[in-house]
Amino acid sequence: MSKIILITGASSGFGKAIAEKFAAGGWDLILTARRKEKLEIVAHDIEKKYGVKTLSLIFDVQNKEAVFQQISNLPNQWQAIDLLVNNAGLALGRDSFENANIEDWDTMIDTNVKGLLYCSKAVLPYLIKQQGHIINIGSTAGKEVYKDGNVYCASKHAVDAITKAQRIDLLQYKIKVTAIHPGAVETDFSLVRFKGDATKAAAVYAGYEPLKAEDIADTAWFVANTPKHVCINDLVMTCVAQANSMYLHKDA
Repeated sequence: MSKIILITGASSGFGKAIAEKFAAGGWDLILTARRKEKLEIVAHDIEKKYGVKTLSLIFDVQNKEAVFQQISNLPNQWQAIDLLVNNAGLALGRDSFENANIEDWDTMIDTNVKGLLYCSKAVLPYLIKQQGHIINIGSTAGKEVYKDGNVYCASKHAVDAITKAQRIDLLQYKIKVTAIHPGAVETDFSLVRFKGDATKAAAVYAGYEPLKAEDIADTAWFVANTPKHVCINDLVMTCVAQANSMYLHKDA
């Protein structure tokens, strides 16, 4: 019987790459995203290429009622969830504290923190039955605060703390909990952060080779397939050019 993974934010970036990696390994997929058309294309392509089953759930992780309504009412054949990947998240703006947009703060906290909590809580009854695994996608921004990162960094520090708390509280259920904290990865992340400004987004990745979404997917696959008695609790990964959230070497 195939294993089942639930991935939030699966229509692009890390989520899409993780979906493809696990489908290649024979896992069936529950994919969630806000964008119905984009998610359905991803699901269709994966089913066609890898011959696995997919279930698409369309909701925003910020919407508590939608999260619980859809996840709590999964069809019986989709309830044996072995792995939850809390991937949905974003950065909005890169402004000094006094100039930052409060609506951006609200969106980052509601998505990166509250959305992760809602999805974890909703999926947990299934994970307890399976003695499953939670992978939370954090960031090097959750390890060190950088200039103009303020609330984004705070939200990822919260992911770090929540992961540690889940690991402690869920010990009794033999549930693994892992945080993967990537550094700079070339996806639509910066395009979203800079609200569609492609020039600013491209500048973030100029002068060095950043990580790719597939690198995060490979790491998720590794931590999900360790022996049953092994749990990778906390993993920070960067490209060679980056030491942490503050130190990055760019070629002239």
